[in-house]
Amino acid sequence: MPSVLSVSGLSKKYKSGLEALTGINLEIERGEIFALLGPNGAGKTTLISIICGIVTPSGGKVTVDGHDIIADYRAARTKIGLVPQELTTSAFETVWATVSFSRGLFGKSANPAVIEKVLKDLSLWDKRNSKIRTLSGGMKRRVLIAKALAHEPTVLFLDEPTAGVDVELRRDMWNLVRQLRASGVTIILTTHYIDEAEEMADRIGVINKGQIILVDDKTSLMRKLGRKQLALQLHDKLAAVPAALGTFKLELAASGLELTYTYDNQEEARIPELLKAVAEAGIVFKDLHTSQSSLEDIFVNLVSDRKGATP
Repeated sequence: MPSVLSVSGLSKKYKSGLEALTGINLEIERGEIFALLGPNGAGKTTLISIICGIVTPSGGKVTVDGHDIIADYRAARTKIGLVPQELTTSAFETVWATVSFSRGLFGKSANPAVIEKVLKDLSLWDKRNSKIRTLSGGMKRRVLIAKALAHEPTVLFLDEPTAGVDVELRRDMWNLVRQLRASGVTIILTTHYIDEAEEMADRIGVINKGQIILVDDKTSLMRKLGRKQLALQLHDKLAAVPAALGTFKLELAASGLELTYTYDNQEEARIPELLKAVAEAGIVFKDLHTSQSSLEDIFVNLVSDRKGATP
């Protein structure tokens, strides 16, 4: 199946000399939730702005649902919905008028049935005649999503969709995004909340200094880069790791009262061997627990490893 969004060799260099993007290649599959992570200034906003037709690229090619964003701008743009981070809506318009007007901006004929469905899906139907200024921050953010969906796009960009909202609303937004994906909309999400990407995304891309440094399936990424650790809480303090356990690369922690074994998928099979060797060495432990590095740990390590790299 062809990608719904294809980015090839994309670059952006501003007149000031700033090279915001360099050689970006990215394929987004139809119907997936893709999370784009990166520190401030990494190029996330520039990339989205180019795809959405807000910023002109310096080079490269982008197609959305088969339409080139330059050569076939109008058709490409109608395929895209963008939910910005900022709450930018007319305070004195009603919800219905605001969302309906957004549909008209894309040249779509009036279709009250579509607007009704969007508002009901977003739990905004009861607020359809309310003025925007009377809504809570969470409801205003839902209106932004409704505006982005009014013209029935194929691809929806969510730029920091839960920034500044409480935990309960964040959970509601996550459920909403899943519902949108289930309806056939492809979701591209930028977020500073690592747990948001970990909770929702099918695949994750990391951008840093204007370059995509990694794109991978979330599960695969966690499996390949997620560090696992087994910690043994010891009954008696050890002064050093016994020589008999030297092949396991163990570390002493908690002032000699904890042995830690860091391993990957291949080394995981050695855990029974390790526990047997610990018993044979006369070491008694009273408890053990395992842990795995989070996506945040992986992200921080990836970005840190490339701090010295140039775009």
